[in-house]
Amino acid sequence: MTLPTKPPGPRGAENPGGAGDLLLSCGAAGRICGRATPTGDRPLTDAIDIAADARARFARFDLARVPSPCFVIDEAAIERNCRILAAVAEASGAQVFLALKAFSMPAAAPAVMRHLSGTAASGIFEARLGREVFGGHVATFNAGYKAADMPAILANSDHVIFNSPGQFRRFRDLVAASAASPGLRINPEHSEGWTEKYDPAAPCSRLGTPVSRIEPADLDGIEGLHMHTLCEQGFEPLARTWAAVEPVIGPWLKQMRWLNLGGGHHITMPDYDRAGLIALVRDIRARHGVEVYLEPGEAVALHAGILVGEILDLTWNGMALAITDISATCHMPDVIEAPFRPALLGEGTEGDPVRLGGPSCLAGDVIGDYRPATPWAVGDRFAFLDQAIYSMVKTNTFNGVPLPAIALWNSDTDDLRLVRQFGYDDFLERL
Repeated sequence: MTLPTKPPGPRGAENPGGAGDLLLSCGAAGRICGRATPTGDRPLTDAIDIAADARARFARFDLARVPSPCFVIDEAAIERNCRILAAVAEASGAQVFLALKAFSMPAAAPAVMRHLSGTAASGIFEARLGREVFGGHVATFNAGYKAADMPAILANSDHVIFNSPGQFRRFRDLVAASAASPGLRINPEHSEGWTEKYDPAAPCSRLGTPVSRIEPADLDGIEGLHMHTLCEQGFEPLARTWAAVEPVIGPWLKQMRWLNLGGGHHITMPDYDRAGLIALVRDIRARHGVEVYLEPGEAVALHAGILVGEILDLTWNGMALAITDISATCHMPDVIEAPFRPALLGEGTEGDPVRLGGPSCLAGDVIGDYRPATPWAVGDRFAFLDQAIYSMVKTNTFNGVPLPAIALWNSDTDDLRLVRQFGYDDFLERL
């Protein structure tokens, strides 16, 4: 459904320019990197603040143009991010995949795949989505594969990454009969996590085989190593991790075809040291003779979407309360799980705060305390920023709360398409 076009009107200064005004940061200190790329003389220069850019873009969007609640994804912002990632890939020689666990919107696949090499999947459904909808290379990892799923996983994947040598040995014959390249996820036993919940290298982690426990026989038949230890982090934690693990795995790489450095890299943030990443990847490729892969998820869709909601009621109980049609537990589970406080589009700084909560019966269905730029009335629209990542893929229908609609907007052209609306049947068919 195409909506009418309206005239343009654990999460700096605004730049309202179009996504074509892309600039690339090469360091946390804002230094300029003038080195030529491997295929040309286009330099990497300093970057826009994508958070400020998103605020400026969505400030021009009329929230009444979509139903409520509704995710609105900015196609131009997705391409903005993907161009940054493509420039890093070109300069470093790495291949960059979208990690579908963070953002897997089929309608955005063309915008993503104009720039990236493929997708990273976490199981059979994401592998099929990567192969059938996004295209390109598909790299699949799962902590525990089911035997019944393996034929389809192998058919839909170019790389299949195993969590343990034992599981690879159980499926080795199937892998050998397929075209998929087998890999092993390693745990470098070096933690850079800022919270144990999101730290794959935390003590007793179930993710990856500790490098200290890997024997030469465990690598027989393995063609690549996978290492994912970061979450929403800059280059420096990756550099420290690599410095800690390279002495151990460096000799192993002589028999490998590829090395996957996983995700968690905030490459599209303006303070990310992209020059450092480019230099590291080039060095790994040159000294170890392997292809290098990166699997950012958040970086692809950071600051590229909002969640539009509506004020349903205003009450008071020790402070101002607002009931909305957005539920933290149903529509933004990470608000409770992480936890984090989503940024409000156009939030003010004056006046008493208003506590926003959802319509469910869960007492803890609270989003946070906010100061609107102008006082809210029942029926007013509002929006939370940076909701393309994880929120969309984690929605649920607890308590019968309706799922948000999904719309694709292009902030450069103002084209708007309502991709999907959900109803009672979607709730009914899940039970």
